[in-house]
Amino acid sequence: MPHITGGSGQQLNMGRDLARLTQACLLLMLVWLAGCQPAPQAPLKVGMNAWVGYDPLALARDKGLLDARQVKVIELPSSAETLRNFRNGLLDAAALTLDETLRLADEGADIRIVAVLSGSAGADLVLAGLSVTNPRDLRGKTIAVEGSAVGALVLKRLLQAGQLQQSDVVVSRLEAFQHLAALRSGRVDAAVSYEPLAGALRAAGYHPIFDSRAMPGDIMDVLVVRAQTLAARPEQVAALVAGWQRGLWTLQEQPEASARLLAPEVDLTVDAYLATLKGLRFFTARQSVDLLSGHPKRLGQQAESLARTLQAMGVIRDTPHWEHLLVADVGERLLTSAEVLP
Repeated sequence: MPHITGGSGQQLNMGRDLARLTQACLLLMLVWLAGCQPAPQAPLKVGMNAWVGYDPLALARDKGLLDARQVKVIELPSSAETLRNFRNGLLDAAALTLDETLRLADEGADIRIVAVLSGSAGADLVLAGLSVTNPRDLRGKTIAVEGSAVGALVLKRLLQAGQLQQSDVVVSRLEAFQHLAALRSGRVDAAVSYEPLAGALRAAGYHPIFDSRAMPGDIMDVLVVRAQTLAARPEQVAALVAGWQRGLWTLQEQPEASARLLAPEVDLTVDAYLATLKGLRFFTARQSVDLLSGHPKRLGQQAESLARTLQAMGVIRDTPHWEHLLVADVGERLLTSAEVLP
């Protein structure tokens, strides 16, 4: 008798085939959907050199106050390296001095200042031997100064304070670590220095005759972001500014504990680190927003003298476009949220 295949067996096989087909379609759909999802956004890369005025960023990173998924802090050996990396597109943001920022903008970089971090309030200074008691006494004397924009700026203000022209003095271009030996040997009569290196000069008997308290607004640290980055990744920029404020709050509330953590990174003792902090003025979130606000912008008004000096020195060519450069929006939004500690 011939074998007859039952209908129930065929139905079972067809059901299995349909299930396999459905599973394959679902798998293909999941793969397709996964391919359509945007890749996770890389953290915002912010560069800074080892300087006490930038340390709230390092403190925020080290204490977990900065969202590492949103922001990556990159420490570089010098401000020159920070500028080089920024120019080459390797950084999205950077902690820079205001004069460095104006130079970048003058070169054509489309950048924004989104926070004012700190200002030198005595941390940059000029020291001399007993024969020099004030800037006027420097006529005919030799002054050691580093070949940096800040060094040149302090020298300019020093000469103005003494009613001197640069032709009235001899300028010796020396790195800051060479100043003490040059003073001791008599090769120079004064030195443009900064904390903490200035502490060694004071300990050797040299006294201050001028400091950055006499040049308010000239030496300031700011947080700079590419305009394109600010437009495309505002949440990450906000996370960066919020992280800075949390780090600053921690540094000010726990100075000794913070100094123990941070001092080795800048090759200082805890006491020297705390002494350096006294020569800096850090800006609160509200103060930063106020400086970046107004019509005209307040920081622009305050830094007009700096801009004119940089033009006279040939560092920049054009007057800064302050309305374009200074952005208060990020800080304003944070002030109305829970992102910034009191």
